[in-house]
Amino acid sequence: MPEELKANIREIPDFPKKGILFYDVTTLFSDARSFRRTIDMFAHRYIDDKPDFFVGIEARGFIVASALAYALGTGVVLVRKPGKLPYKTHKVSYDLEYGSNEIEIHQDALAKGQKVVLVDDLLATGGTLLAAAELVEKLGAEVVEMACTVELTFLNARKKLSKYKIHSLLKYE
Repeated sequence: MPEELKANIREIPDFPKKGILFYDVTTLFSDARSFRRTIDMFAHRYIDDKPDFFVGIEARGFIVASALAYALGTGVVLVRKPGKLPYKTHKVSYDLEYGSNEIEIHQDALAKGQKVVLVDDLLATGGTLLAAAELVEKLGAEVVEMACTVELTFLNARKKLSKYKIHSLLKYE
């Protein structure tokens, strides 16, 4: 099944800059059967031990986190780029494989002791997920797992994220 899902991921060379091979999951999401299988595979993993929230990271993480929250009857929380959330936020900066960025979360999005699964489309160097985990933990919530549709294992992000449990549906070696 992973190969069937991989077949629906478009690979775009030199995006967003020369030397980067971009794995575009929007083509996976636009294929109804593949999108359903993706969500079903994740939902099956969490059905017996549901988190309080799925925390989706902008932007493609929103899609999977929202579908999982709906399927499992949990809440969904958004982690966004600066200036996109209307209430008081916490912000953190992080490095990407091709630059740097910042993300924010509402200060009241999570409460102490709540259990969350962080959701992103792709795990590359781990900077985005590490920053999101920092925001979640600043609010007192617990990251029980990081869930990614795609993982680029050759970038060794698991070293940076070694204190976290990580689940990826598709791995590129």
